[in-house]
Amino acid sequence: MSSLVIAAKTIGAGLATIGLAGAGVGIGVLFAGLVIALARNPSLKKDLMAATILGFALTEAIALFALMMAFLLLFT
Repeated sequence: MSSLVIAAKTIGAGLATIGLAGAGVGIGVLFAGLVIALARNPSLKKDLMAATILGFALTEAIALFALMMAFLLLFT
């Protein structure tokens, strides 16, 4: 494999990991919103936790897809 292809794969994998930073920010914003909402109305804890866990799972799935793309670029 030529060095140009290896360089392109490495750069592409690096760019694919930008999605991991975005997911980290999204999770932080999600749980910050949960803390603020619970501080304002603690009686809604059950409903807020259900929505937060769903949002966390979807955000984490995006991060896993980005990581999978990076690994596919590097190791194929």
